[in-house]
Amino acid sequence: MASPRSATQQSGVGSSGASAIDRSRWTEIWVGAAVLAAAALFLAYALAHTGGLMAQAGYPLTAQFGDAGALAPGADVRVAGVKVGTVTGVTLDPKTYQAKAAILIDNTIQLPADSTVKITQDSLLGGEHLAVEPGGSLQNLKPGQAFQNTQGAVDLFGLIGQVLRPQTPGGSAPAGPAANPATTPGTP
Repeated sequence: MASPRSATQQSGVGSSGASAIDRSRWTEIWVGAAVLAAAALFLAYALAHTGGLMAQAGYPLTAQFGDAGALAPGADVRVAGVKVGTVTGVTLDPKTYQAKAAILIDNTIQLPADSTVKITQDSLLGGEHLAVEPGGSLQNLKPGQAFQNTQGAVDLFGLIGQVLRPQTPGGSAPAGPAANPATTPGTP
């Protein structure tokens, strides 16, 4: 009479097959854990370098601009190239139809009341920040106050277009020797 087989032998999976499956599962678990750890590191890096979810210490100011360009929340506020704050929001003022930037300035920095703030590009490819030029006033801006002197974003592509295709006041092409061959010197 034949001896009864165990359940694992009857199913065709022996002890070596079970260990191969266990190894495969453990490999998947370790790879998944490594991917999650890498994602957590990227998230921590991003939060640390953008201010993230941490409460920032500072006092709020506002500034209004005729053209905000590509200014966005998270943009730097700099004095002499040194970061002293962050743009926390950009909205449209419904009364004046100007862009209103909410700014958070580091508590250790006191800006004179007559300081000027302007929107400046980081490079030709974009990335804008606010540059503050301190004034000479003995009074400092207080929390919640607005900058009185502002300069909006410069349309760089518009300026390049004006240089490449200059317009005369009448809107016609510029006059010159090439425009009217009859007036060129040396022709009868």
